[in-house]
Amino acid sequence: MAVAAVFLLVGILGFIPGVTTDYDGMTFGGHHSTAMLLGVFHVSVLHNIVHLLFGVVGFVMARTVAGATAFLIGGGAVYLVLWLYGLIIDFDSAANFVPLNTADNWLHLFLAVGMIGLGLALRRKRTV
Repeated sequence: MAVAAVFLLVGILGFIPGVTTDYDGMTFGGHHSTAMLLGVFHVSVLHNIVHLLFGVVGFVMARTVAGATAFLIGGGAVYLVLWLYGLIIDFDSAANFVPLNTADNWLHLFLAVGMIGLGLALRRKRTV
């Protein structure tokens, strides 16, 4: 649930001017968005909506250990793919629909490793 809460928070913060710099430059999607969450991470309306949806899905799935595990490992796999995608595409390309920058790539790698690690830790049998 903590991971889901962070995604919801990030999704909300992406829509707050001041927290998101160059807010007027935010587009629905694509690499032309100039809005930057915390002045570091490129965001767009679509990007923020995805964070909000990821948070909602995380809260729904976190009601059970199996669901939380699936959310963490599956979500981590999604972020691993996003990291690879960010390494392959040119940031100024039309293929950069998210939008991504170098800071986003590092964050996606961190999220992938962290979420998969947490998910695998939940799968371990507990002995008391």
